[in-house]
Amino acid sequence: MLLDYEMLRLVSWGVLGLFVIGFVLSSGIEIGVSMLLPFLNASEPQRAALVARLAPTSAGNQIWLLATVGVLFAGWPTVYAATFASFQPLLLLTVLSLFVRPLGWYFRASVTREEWLKKWDKALFISGLLPAALLGVMAGNLLKGVPFHLASDMHIAFLGSFSGLFSPFASLVGATCVALLTVHGAIYLQTHTQDALYQRSKALAMSGGLAFLVLFALAGGWITHLEGYHVSTEIMPNGVSNPLTKFVKRGDGLWLDNYEHEPALWALPVLAFVCGIAALVLSRLDKTYWALLASAVTVVMVILTMGVSMFPFLAPSNISLNSSLTIWDASASLTTLNALLCLTGVLLPLMAIATRGLYKMLP
Repeated sequence: MLLDYEMLRLVSWGVLGLFVIGFVLSSGIEIGVSMLLPFLNASEPQRAALVARLAPTSAGNQIWLLATVGVLFAGWPTVYAATFASFQPLLLLTVLSLFVRPLGWYFRASVTREEWLKKWDKALFISGLLPAALLGVMAGNLLKGVPFHLASDMHIAFLGSFSGLFSPFASLVGATCVALLTVHGAIYLQTHTQDALYQRSKALAMSGGLAFLVLFALAGGWITHLEGYHVSTEIMPNGVSNPLTKFVKRGDGLWLDNYEHEPALWALPVLAFVCGIAALVLSRLDKTYWALLASAVTVVMVILTMGVSMFPFLAPSNISLNSSLTIWDASASLTTLNALLCLTGVLLPLMAIATRGLYKMLP
């Protein structure tokens, strides 16, 4: 049975979230390990073993990024255009660093000179730190609002500056993202290392985990006073996509509206915090498999917390409030969303199975 336009938009939004989760979980391990390379005090044979394990997964993990961008482009082309116009320098640096990392793993595995090994270790560190920090900064800007204007002919104008994207709040979210992926990568290392390297990974997991819990709590406290967004006119979930037919208001604490209407949603940020603590405790107790599982749940809960906090907004504008883009008024046509849902219904489970199988097959 075909879904109506409202349900189709809602389900497609959920599918977009699943692809984001798939990308962060799959690439998050690589990003975390890359950031930790300079701090592991590992011998060259140990580093070579890590490289041999992660190199085969690296190129495949980029498929999640391409699929996520593809779903956004097909499902919400106006959101795609607005975010790419607004975050162009950040996205360029992020994409370059993400696609440098597979090359880094393979080139590092093929060289033997010590000076080149050190250079590739530094390149891998940067290719992990930049995406983690910049993706977090972009997420922080979406929560804060992006300075773009949508004209009546749907022309998009970015009215901000590059330096303005690094506001204190956005930088805090970026640091939180770095800490989250650091602990995720460190716990993954615990499951595949021994002796001194295992103990070093364990210590790094504890340090990164404590930093994440503190930063996540600070970001959550800040959001309670951060200006959020709310559609003040009647929402037409089955209406024609036109972002300029609504009125939007902005005010302190409005990102908490959804939690006030559905108190059960508080379970998401609470679980993010609880599972973060559980991951550290399990890591400390050497229950590495369960610690990695708890870390993965933490990542998922953090992403879901952001998604439900912003719902139904995808890209709010802080300079032209009525230009803000939501899942209801910026989506593609009914036909396009139906085709997208059919395609992703096949693609998503295949990608999940392939990714899981690849990680399981590696020694």
